[in-house]
Amino acid sequence: MVDADHFKDVNDTMGHAVGDAVLAAYGARLTAWVGPRAAAGRLGGDEFAVAPELPADRREQRLEQLVRILHTPVVLDDGSSIDVAASVGAATPDTVGSNDLTVLQRAADAALYDGKHSGRAHVATTAHTTVASTNGRRAGRPGTSM
Repeated sequence: MVDADHFKDVNDTMGHAVGDAVLAAYGARLTAWVGPRAAAGRLGGDEFAVAPELPADRREQRLEQLVRILHTPVVLDDGSSIDVAASVGAATPDTVGSNDLTVLQRAADAALYDGKHSGRAHVATTAHTTVASTNGRRAGRPGTSM
């Protein structure tokens, strides 16, 4: 799970066209990072989900690479650039003890919020599977209601 940091500020101060450019850049970066045998998509707003295969022996390296990619400034059509950042939460069957996609999404989302604004990816544990959620997203976050 990926969530753009301070995205509302981008839209509010620079306009929705710049916000759209940032979202498009994130989409392109995520698609390139996961490669042709995996999936990346926008869930809505400034949230994305990716479903790559991350072998345990390369997980840390690949997640660090993802964070670097997402923290690279976005160059706008006029040549100016905007500094961007995103929070990343990851969950894998071996870290959460489940192959269920709903459990993995919930755990990754909870891990993302545990590490929000930390500048690094946060990997879920079994404790993240028990966080209350609505449609796979941490309860209480924008866009959810209980």
